[in-house]
Amino acid sequence: MTTLDSGLKRVVVTGLGAITPIGNTLAEYWDGLMSGRNGIGPITLFDASRHDCRIAGEVKNFDPQLYMDRKEAKRMDRFAQFAVSASKQALADANFVINDLNAEQVGTLIGTGIGGLKVMEDQQEVFLTRGPDRCSPFTVPMMIANMAAGLTAIQVGAKGPNNCTVTACAAGSNAIGDAFRILQRGFAQAMICGGTEAAVTPLSVAGFASAKALSTRNDDPLHACRPFDKDRDGFVMGEGAGILILEELEHALSRGARIYAEIVGYGMTCDAYHITSPVPGGAGAARAMQLAMKDAGLRPEEIHYINAHGTSTPANDSTETAAIKTALGDQAYKLTVSSTKSMTGHLLGGSGGIEAVATVMAVANNRVPPTINLENPDPACDLDYVANESRSQTVDAALSNSFGFGGHNVTLAFRKYQG
Repeated sequence: MTTLDSGLKRVVVTGLGAITPIGNTLAEYWDGLMSGRNGIGPITLFDASRHDCRIAGEVKNFDPQLYMDRKEAKRMDRFAQFAVSASKQALADANFVINDLNAEQVGTLIGTGIGGLKVMEDQQEVFLTRGPDRCSPFTVPMMIANMAAGLTAIQVGAKGPNNCTVTACAAGSNAIGDAFRILQRGFAQAMICGGTEAAVTPLSVAGFASAKALSTRNDDPLHACRPFDKDRDGFVMGEGAGILILEELEHALSRGARIYAEIVGYGMTCDAYHITSPVPGGAGAARAMQLAMKDAGLRPEEIHYINAHGTSTPANDSTETAAIKTALGDQAYKLTVSSTKSMTGHLLGGSGGIEAVATVMAVANNRVPPTINLENPDPACDLDYVANESRSQTVDAALSNSFGFGGHNVTLAFRKYQG
């Protein structure tokens, strides 16, 4: 059977793609996670000398022309280049060919928190210094957030459902969850989904720093992002994209697809509390985890690993720890939790994408990535965070958490595929 008792179709992960600060392919990204590679360093994308925060997790040696021609690349903001590139990687990984026979059954749903901010900043400068007539006719299409999904569909020929989630740092996870729902209900056979972001820009870094959200450990970037550590002082910006190919199970089996894992649960809530701060105690985050487990039909004792939101901010890490305890009870102390942001930085709307990729790979390989830089644990953060070294363990089921400004809470649940 390929449907649940409710009549909903089962959905599996058959392809993965990643453009990240620790590797520009799935293999490089996973190797980086397993080896505890740190992708954070001084900002090189712009002159950050006047900024309070001068470090970020930048994507290195990225060449969009590996995935598209030069003319097409020039007409895309970096966030869209990342999305198209990671999507083409994921399709190739899934050995999935889109053609005239299946194009209308393949959809695209890619989230982003900000969109084409670099283009906006650059064109504003053109407007102010050279006048309105000199602004690029591609300003708006390059800037708007939906273009990651739109351009990906154009590039690969996917004519099915197409959408974009813009829920701050929960956007990538919302995109995956919404794609899961589309497939469960039979409105497509496959979805290209995930998150992307390229917001390491002067205005973005200045804005987050002004809000006192960023680490200012500029002289020690390798130790700046330290989730759950007592000495954490803020998050570090990152950039990149993570993309999953989700397929309805029967469709995947009919073409002999390799299955990484099954996506089984999606929970989302709102704190309805504050524009940037989580509600004390993490009640909203706890409910998102509980809803995802309920949706999946999983009991707390069946969860072996949680890929935490784990931003390295004073408020998030202790609040998320409390939420995990509320949602999973005694199991919170028996499972493992890690924050891969310790290596990549915080990709904002792209974080749910690369972290879902990491979670799926943990399920597929029975390996969990570490939380690096965890040297002086915060007493309020007393779970097993897989400090500093990756670990081999059974991972039959796992959760991936993403929380965003505005009070958005999203949890995805994955488990090993069983026919």
